[in-house]
Amino acid sequence: MRNRYTNEFKAKVVLELLREEKTAAQIAAEYGVHPTQLAQWKKAVLDSLPGAFDKGKREVKELEKAYQKEVDELHKEIGHLTVQVNWLKKKSEELGILPKKK
Repeated sequence: MRNRYTNEFKAKVVLELLREEKTAAQIAAEYGVHPTQLAQWKKAVLDSLPGAFDKGKREVKELEKAYQKEVDELHKEIGHLTVQVNWLKKKSEELGILPKKK
């Protein structure tokens, strides 16, 4: 059966690996994890590290995208309402409710 480790556990072990106070074999024996698995976790952490600084940029881009979508929907609604108002004015003039424009 496969062992399942929490993200917190993996982070704790990888941090200990990065400190380099003990060898990978010592840490593997201490936590009961195969050294190859430790190397994979360490590689995953180091590969994802540069992206950790882009989080704010991603959030800003997502907010900008959502904002632009909302603006587009509001412009569409404004256009629809303008057409309705113009139609109502025209019909009101035809029915004599409003005086006709010159």
